[in-house]
Amino acid sequence: MRDLIGLACEGCKRRNYTTTKNKKRQPDKIGMKKFCPFCRSHTIHKETKV
Repeated sequence: MRDLIGLACEGCKRRNYTTTKNKKRQPDKIGMKKFCPFCRSHTIHKETKV
């Protein structure tokens, strides 16, 4: 039921994190505020393919 997704930084477009999500409950793309070690700041990370 849960699918593996990647999270990419909006600033530098690098994939820094992976997580899972339930596609039935959250059909839209998700965005989380996470720390990007390449930008060295907290930025929005949007869902991408793994």
